[in-house]
Amino acid sequence: MRHALLFKIGQRPLSLLKGLAAYGLAELSVRLVRLVTVVIIARQLAPEIVGIAALSLTLFELIRVLANVGIGQRIIAAEPALLDATCNAAHRLFWLWCSGVALVQLAGAFILWSLFGQTLPAQMLAVLSLVYVLMPGGLVQCFLLMREGRAATTARTTAIQTISDHLLTAALLLIWQSPWSIVLPKVLTAPLWLIMTRRARSWKPVPTAGTVLARDMLGYGLPVLATELLLAMRNQLDKLIIAATLGVSALGSWYFAFNAGIGIVSSLITAFGTVTFPTLCAVSGSRDRVAALRLVAGLGTLVFLPLVIAQSALAPYYVPLIFGAHWAHATPLIATLCLAGIPMVFATVTTNWLRATNRPGLDARAGAVACAASLAGLWFGAQTGSMTLAAALWVLGLSLAILPFAVSILLPVLRSSPKTSNLEAIA
Repeated sequence: MRHALLFKIGQRPLSLLKGLAAYGLAELSVRLVRLVTVVIIARQLAPEIVGIAALSLTLFELIRVLANVGIGQRIIAAEPALLDATCNAAHRLFWLWCSGVALVQLAGAFILWSLFGQTLPAQMLAVLSLVYVLMPGGLVQCFLLMREGRAATTARTTAIQTISDHLLTAALLLIWQSPWSIVLPKVLTAPLWLIMTRRARSWKPVPTAGTVLARDMLGYGLPVLATELLLAMRNQLDKLIIAATLGVSALGSWYFAFNAGIGIVSSLITAFGTVTFPTLCAVSGSRDRVAALRLVAGLGTLVFLPLVIAQSALAPYYVPLIFGAHWAHATPLIATLCLAGIPMVFATVTTNWLRATNRPGLDARAGAVACAASLAGLWFGAQTGSMTLAAALWVLGLSLAILPFAVSILLPVLRSSPKTSNLEAIA
């Protein structure tokens, strides 16, 4: 039994690296196809038409955050004896919750039409609510795949759907120069995700297993939702601050630099969190869980810290080479924004640990501090008129909020002896 356990632990780094590689390749494929689509959009559509689609899609992305309620994390973390009951409860809650999010989006579309006179964006936002009709049919299966460590499967499914979305957008734009060509593929490719997910993992409710209490599921899920909402605010309000203080032209440079600097690494860090959370939940007992945390923290440090530092240091070389000499002026801004990857990877490890040890509320409070500190730093820096200083204070605020908190949570666990550690005392 002991040898079997050692063998299982020894296999985890390879499994995590394979999962991360799968998400990395998927992200690279998506980025390449997205680049082609962006070029076609720029050539086929006038800016005002793109703006109509962008308004609808931005509101859609903001409202869609409400669907990240954390119910799926309970499936990943459920004890084997309670898995069927947890899935039964999650399946019902997914339908109720997604229906509620759809109603919120329809209400948003009505407000957009009635108060602001934006008829076409309102119509698009209403049509996009159809996505929530399809989501619940595959969410239990999706989180079961994550629980089983089948990261390559979930990465492939997401990549195929996203690439299909972009290719369909490009094809429609060539024959129909309309903002609907950008919006409709989001709805038309949603069934593809549902079909692929259900084929990859079969599941049916088990009535004899009963259900766990909904209040227990939501008691865990609502703090997770709060964290996701704060993260969305942190990722969106920076653009409003830059536009309000430095102007729309500066916003264009900021948007480009943000995506070129931290965009790809941020996606990979998110994928790292998706891959590693089941690892922390799969083990039982303080000794094994501490060992799993050491593995996850060590892997995150070894993979992402050199990557982030290299990306920042090499910016003067790859920015003009890849993006063109006319973007060379953004090099200091890109190099600065890259450094945000350091606090982000520690935030991801800490979030996964707190959720795995059933403390999402503490994570939500830390997320509120990080959101406030980073945006405050950005605002103060923007008052000087320098985007680079604004970026530096944004990174500084994020680091000051995240790194001390991560150290206070993770270090006592990492320094404890696996033979004598008490998980309840640590938690």
